Amino acid sequence: MALRSSRWYSGDDRNSYIHRAWMRRGLPREAFDGERPHIAIANTASDLTPCNSHLGEVARSVSDGVWAAGGVPLNLPVMSLGETNVRPTAMLWRNLAAMSVEEMLRANPIDGVVLLGGCDKTIPSLLMAASSVDLPAVVMPGGPMLTGHFRGVPLGCGTDVWRLSEEVRAGTLSREAFLDSESSMIRSRGHCNTMGTASTMACMAEALGMTIPGTAGIPAADSRLLERSHEAGRLAVGLVREGRRPSDVMTRGAFLNAIVTLAAIGGSTNAVIHLLAIAGRLGVELDLDDFDRTGSGVPLLADLQPAGRHLMDDLHRAGGLRALLKEVADLLHDEPTVMGAPLSACLDDARIWDETVIRRRADPLLPDAGIAVLRGNLAPSGAVIKPAAASPELLRHRGRAVVFDSVEDVHARLDSPDLDVDETSVLVLRGCGPKGYPGMPEVGNLPLPAKLLAKGVRDMVRVSDARMSGTAYGTVVLHASPEAAAGGPLARVRTGDPIVLDVAARRLDVDIPDAELNSRPPVADGHARPARGWERLYIDHVNQAHQGADLDFLRGSSGDAVGRDSH
Repeated sequence: MALRSSRWYSGDDRNSYIHRAWMRRGLPREAFDGERPHIAIANTASDLTPCNSHLGEVARSVSDGVWAAGGVPLNLPVMSLGETNVRPTAMLWRNLAAMSVEEMLRANPIDGVVLLGGCDKTIPSLLMAASSVDLPAVVMPGGPMLTGHFRGVPLGCGTDVWRLSEEVRAGTLSREAFLDSESSMIRSRGHCNTMGTASTMACMAEALGMTIPGTAGIPAADSRLLERSHEAGRLAVGLVREGRRPSDVMTRGAFLNAIVTLAAIGGSTNAVIHLLAIAGRLGVELDLDDFDRTGSGVPLLADLQPAGRHLMDDLHRAGGLRALLKEVADLLHDEPTVMGAPLSACLDDARIWDETVIRRRADPLLPDAGIAVLRGNLAPSGAVIKPAAASPELLRHRGRAVVFDSVEDVHARLDSPDLDVDETSVLVLRGCGPKGYPGMPEVGNLPLPAKLLAKGVRDMVRVSDARMSGTAYGTVVLHASPEAAAGGPLARVRTGDPIVLDVAARRLDVDIPDAELNSRPPVADGHARPARGWERLYIDHVNQAHQGADLDFLRGSSGDAVGRDSH
């Protein structure tokens, strides 16, 4: 088999000499003999992405595995996005990270890649990049953190931030106690320990067939993560020799497997946008309705926060994702994984060890846990809601709109005693979609007005063109498309308009005549208007949420070909 890297290294011309000579800083002569696959380790380790800060250690284990299998490992630090720190939102740079990784994979003399991710946007961006260049690839997730405790109670990373902060605003928890819990929240290295976006996307990578089965959910501090990392390095060499590429693995059937998994784990709504973007890079036909058609009727089996009680190290202890998927194996398509065998064939020896964490299919947490796709005159191209994290009594609701034109508007008015709002109102936030913010931030789970918290209200219907953290909860309608900044109907809603939510009927409407709605001038206050740089490029080219919010010119694949020499 002719290795791609040989195009750089084989031969006795000047260019080949330059490529070999500059790389011989520790690499032996036989590294360039054309027999040893060169494997990039796309490493998103960064001190500013705290959930990924341990990936250097993971990379060393991957490297050992590559050497052991007869390959040549090459560390490739790539753009890293830390959800907790990056402003205005990490989602603004997901597409840039994917584009930069794609270009580096294509431009360099490599034959395959191990993708090291963890924090929310890192695994999606790596998968988008790998899909576009289509070199043999395997994902190695960094794993969730261990459970921290405060006053004897386990803390769900992210989920309990939202819960405890609302209790402070309600006056039922002191600010001192809230701040005291801070040092208990993050117990170890690793990403969020709830079924937030990071955990969800690790599970999506496994359901897509892009990890070694049984990898998603191994805690970051567990020594078995390093053992699995070594296996991933060995596997990457094998993938090159077998010629198995992401396009062979991530088929339409694999994406439908991911949608089944998303429902069964009660995963993050952010997975919808990421899966649509990855499919778009591969040219796989996938749309918003597939999430409803395939996810509908799938039971919720993972009793994990924010939809349940437990945390990710509990899931691993209870049998892990494979044990959960075995309960819904009949719903899975027989598509090949990076191992060659289909996902369902990798579940035979899986067992549930704790049925309070992983429920049996006959005794689910919820009988129908799929992401619901809503349409109506408020979201003609669709919006989503996660019923598993919502209040059942609010899934059919009619209420008077209280409209906020921006996040700053929320901060300025939400807690005013003069705000005309009650528990039946519907909080509407606009201007926070891909173009409007820009980047579509995780602000859709609006805090509740202080005066309602004081009355004991803990959930309300909220509607926006934004996203929300996968660790968040509540009756929150998200991703309303088209967004207000793209001329969507949210831009024409006014405070006092009756909003009707009917999840069973998959409807989201403002109950006024369409002629009246369409005649109103759109509100454009607070929309981003950058003059230069990435933000300018992003706003000019980003697609809407129902299309995955990728850039229009990045859909599809360019393959791994490089046509010209560098010297």
